[in-house]
Amino acid sequence: MSDHHHDSPPSPHHTSYRTRERNKELTQRVERIEALLVAKGLVAKDALDRLVDIYENDLGPMNGAKVVARAWVDADFKRRLLDNATAAIAELGFGGLQGEHMVVVENTPQVHNVVVCTLCSCYPWPVLGLPPTWYKDAAYRSRVVIDPRSVLAEFGTMLDDDVEVRVWDSSAEVRYLVLPERPANTEHLTERELAELIDRDAMIGVARVSAP
Repeated sequence: MSDHHHDSPPSPHHTSYRTRERNKELTQRVERIEALLVAKGLVAKDALDRLVDIYENDLGPMNGAKVVARAWVDADFKRRLLDNATAAIAELGFGGLQGEHMVVVENTPQVHNVVVCTLCSCYPWPVLGLPPTWYKDAAYRSRVVIDPRSVLAEFGTMLDDDVEVRVWDSSAEVRYLVLPERPANTEHLTERELAELIDRDAMIGVARVSAP
C-alpha cells in the first residue's frame, strides 16, 4: 500500500505560499550571487563546494543521528519526539532556521516512511544539513510520490508487499524527519556508537540502518 500523506498530519503551518516560479527566482538569485563572489575573487569555487559537502554529509546529518540515537535509548525522549519534534530536538541544542516546525515519523516493521518536497527542496537543515542533489531532482520529487517502492528499490531498500509505504511532503513551513528502525543486535552499543550507524539517507527514508 502506498499513501501520499501530503496533508497529514493536519497543520496550519503546512501550506507553502511560495510559488514554483518564486522558488526558481530565488535559486537563480543565489546562483548569481555565488558567481559574482567567485568572479571577484572573494571566495574560491572549490572552497564553496567543500563547504556544501561538509554541511550535506557531515555536520548536519551528525545532528540528526544524535536525535535518532537518543530516541532509540530513551523511551521518554522518543515519546516527546513523536509528540512535539521541534521541542524535543531543541532539547539536544538543534533548531532554528529551516527547522522551526519539525515532525518526526517512525518506521516500524509494518510502516516505512519516506520524505520528499514536491514543490522544491524543503529540508530540515538543523538536523540534516543541506539537501543532497538527488533530493532536489525533479525525477525523485515526482516519482517517489507515484511509485515509492520502485524509487526505494533503486536506493537498495527492498520492502515486503505487506509493508505500508507513507510518503511525506515537506513544505516551507513543516519539515519531516524519519525515525528509522533500530537494527537488531545493537543492544550492547552506546548511544554514541549507535549515532555512528545512522546516515542521512536513513533519516530521509530511502535507506535503512544496518548493524555494524
